[in-house]
Amino acid sequence: MTDETHDKARQSWVASANGHSEFPLQNLPFGVFSPPGRTAPDAARRGGVAIGDMIFDLRAANDAGLFSGEAATGAEAASGGMLNSLMALGAGPRRALRQQVFALLAADGAGRAKLEPLADKLLHRASDCWLHLPAAIGNFTDFFAGIHHARNGGRRRDPNNPLSSNYKYVPVAYHSRASSLRESGIAVRRPAGQYMVPNETTPSYGPCRNLDYELELAVWIGPGNRQGEPIPIGEASKHIFGLGLVNDWSARDIQFWEMPPLGPFLGKNFGSTVSPWIVTAEALEPFHVAQPERPAGDPRPLSYLWDDNDQRSGAFDIELEALLLTPQMRQKALEPHRMSRSNTLDLYWTVAQLVAHHTCGGCNLLPGDIFGSGTISGPTEEGWGSLNELSHAGQRTITLHTGESRTYLQDGDEVIFRAHCRRDGYVPIGFGECRARVVG
Repeated sequence: MTDETHDKARQSWVASANGHSEFPLQNLPFGVFSPPGRTAPDAARRGGVAIGDMIFDLRAANDAGLFSGEAATGAEAASGGMLNSLMALGAGPRRALRQQVFALLAADGAGRAKLEPLADKLLHRASDCWLHLPAAIGNFTDFFAGIHHARNGGRRRDPNNPLSSNYKYVPVAYHSRASSLRESGIAVRRPAGQYMVPNETTPSYGPCRNLDYELELAVWIGPGNRQGEPIPIGEASKHIFGLGLVNDWSARDIQFWEMPPLGPFLGKNFGSTVSPWIVTAEALEPFHVAQPERPAGDPRPLSYLWDDNDQRSGAFDIELEALLLTPQMRQKALEPHRMSRSNTLDLYWTVAQLVAHHTCGGCNLLPGDIFGSGTISGPTEEGWGSLNELSHAGQRTITLHTGESRTYLQDGDEVIFRAHCRRDGYVPIGFGECRARVVG
C-alpha cells in the first residue's frame, strides 16, 4: 500500500524537512495547534501537519481553496479544534488529504507555485506554537501487551509462574481515566494516596514516594463501531487512525496497596502524558512487519483473534527510547540519560488483536478513543521500560551519567519518550517527543 508519498527521493521546498529526524516530507503527522500571536488560543485551535520545523495550517489552506475532492472533505474536518471529525471519516479522506498535502509541500510538486506565495499564512514555526491534545478523548483503555514487562512484574509475585494463566490467551486491559490525559509539556503533579510502609501494620496517607513512568505506544481510533457490533480482526486496521506515544505515569506504592482485588485506581488516574503528533496509518505503511512467532508451546490465539494477514504484516517495527533529564542535567545543559531502548516488536499482541478483543463483546469504540499498549520492555535490562523494573521494585539504585542515583522519580525530573521507524529503502520518520516534568 505504499505510494508516491513514501518515495525516498522526494524532497520538500520547506528546507528544514529535508533530512529531518522526525518530520520529513514522507511523514506528515496530524495534530492540533494554536498559531502564535493569537489573543484567543482556544478559538485559534486548528488541525495541522508537521513538516520539518514547521506546522502546515490545514484551516488556512482549506480557506484558501487548496484542496479538492475527498481531501477537501478531510481538510474541513481537520480545521476545527479537535481531529475527531477527521478520525470519523475513515481512511479515504485521510489518505487523500495526505496525498494533496504531500503534493503541495514537495519541491517538485504541482502545487508549489501556488503555495509558496502564501507560505507566511500557511506555515508556522512549531517552536512558536502551542501543541494541544489532538482529539477530544472520550475513552482511554490501557492494555498489558508487553510480555517482558508483564513477566518482570509477575516474578515478584511468583518467580516460577510470573504470567497469569490467561495472559497468553487474552489481551489483558483495564479502563483508565480519559479526563486526566494531558499533552506533552504539561507538568505532572506528584499524587497523594494511601500506601503501606514496609514493616508497618496500617497504611499511611501522603505524597507518592515511588513515582514511575511507563513507556507505551498510543493507538488512536478512527471510525469505530456501533454498540453490539464487534469489529472482526480482518477489519480492525480500518479503525486505526494512527499511532503516538503515551507515558502512563504510575504511583507504585499507591498502586500496589490498592490493586487487590479490583486493580489500578488512584495509582494510575492522576495523569497520563500523550505525544501531540499522530503518525497516520498511511505514513506507517512501509514499517509493517510480521508479528514475531510465539515461542514453542504457547497457545495459538482463539479464532476471533487470528488473521493470517495480520500475522504476516500486522506488527510495527518502531524503535523506542526512554530518557531522564534531572534538574542537575538541566542546570548544566547536559544531555538526558537514556534509561532504555526497546521496540514495538516486543509486544505479544498486534494492534489489530487489541481492537478485535476490545469490541468482541459489543463495546463501541468512538473516533478519538485511545489505547495504551502497556509498557513496552525488551527481553534484557537495557530495554526495560519502567523504573520499577530497572530498580527491581526500589531494591536497586540506578546510577545516571552525572553520578546521580535514582530508584524512582524525584521532583524536577523530566521524562522524555522518543520513537523512530527505519527501514532500508525508505526515509526514517519519527513521532516527536512525549515529555513532562514532575512537580511536587
